[in-house]
Amino acid sequence: MATSNAKVKVGIIGCGNIAPAYIKGCQAFSVLDLVACADIEMERAELLAAQYDLKPYTVAGLLTDPDIQIVINLTIPRAHAEVSLAVIEAGKHVHSEKPLATTRADGKKVVEAAKQAGVRVGCAPDTFLGGGGQTCRKLIEDGWIGEPVAATAFMMGHGPESWHPNPDFYYQQGGGPLFDMGPYYLTALVNLLGPVKRVGATTRMSFLERIATSEMHYGRHIPVEVATHTTAVLDFASGPVGTAILSFDIWAHNLPRIEIYGSEGTLSVPDPNTFRGPASVWRTDEREWREMPMTHNVNVGRGIGVADMAYGLLSGRAHRASGDLAYHVLEIMESFDEASSAGKYVEIESRPAQPAPLPLGLLPGTLDE
Repeated sequence: MATSNAKVKVGIIGCGNIAPAYIKGCQAFSVLDLVACADIEMERAELLAAQYDLKPYTVAGLLTDPDIQIVINLTIPRAHAEVSLAVIEAGKHVHSEKPLATTRADGKKVVEAAKQAGVRVGCAPDTFLGGGGQTCRKLIEDGWIGEPVAATAFMMGHGPESWHPNPDFYYQQGGGPLFDMGPYYLTALVNLLGPVKRVGATTRMSFLERIATSEMHYGRHIPVEVATHTTAVLDFASGPVGTAILSFDIWAHNLPRIEIYGSEGTLSVPDPNTFRGPASVWRTDEREWREMPMTHNVNVGRGIGVADMAYGLLSGRAHRASGDLAYHVLEIMESFDEASSAGKYVEIESRPAQPAPLPLGLLPGTLDE
């Protein structure tokens, strides 16, 4: 069983833009002892380490540190599988940034290697563990909208080339609106409705190149390698039918992010890329929207999934942002392109358990043991 003063030592591989958010998120949980960071560019590791009082390592050095139990993999998407496999080979547990891999073949290698090695795999997003996602889960399970029958999810914009300092990877293998933002929306839907059994989709690459307009890269041409617009249908094993649009081709829209439609009402779900609300319900007996109070802590950040894994290691329970869940989302995303090319539905083979909801009443900085 876990004890209140038990700690799990953690290291980070990949000292890019997202690393500070993970550091701050992990520091909010007493179960985590974040001690080290590493990068293929040692200078970046040293800079981050100095800023947050960590020990800088080469990647090989971090992997051979016997005290580090969990490694957070924050490398670029194309390196996720390779780095996670190296972590697993070193006998350590790994929590990866999304996606788990850029192909389901590589994702399967990661999940199977971890099972053979007796270590755990976790993966972002863990935003569904925030107050917004958990409140919506409880509202559905408590019957506020009756039986769920359908869902919609919309992530639409015009790409990151107007503002991002390094937009190229968004248009390379492992990027695009689907692999970059899709995991947030699809993971949120699986958290709320359970796994998906089959999908259909139409995808397109609308433009062969993008023109950067950010100050650093203004006027530079960016070749596009991936679909930039996906319209999909998802059949959930529990019965509901979902419709999703994920696009970098849309200048403006007035659509919601996620809505769940039930036999007795509608649930408006907050941005799945955040841990916050608001969540609103429209019911047949009231016929007006009501913003609902948050039932769970909204003051958490990236790292709650790592903390959940640590509690699982100490107590033996399953962790929620699991490799099996991430692989399921990866299979769904890759199947969209396959469904579009084949012009037919694609059956989803993986069927992970719906993540367990967080209990009520957890103190800040703690999770269930």
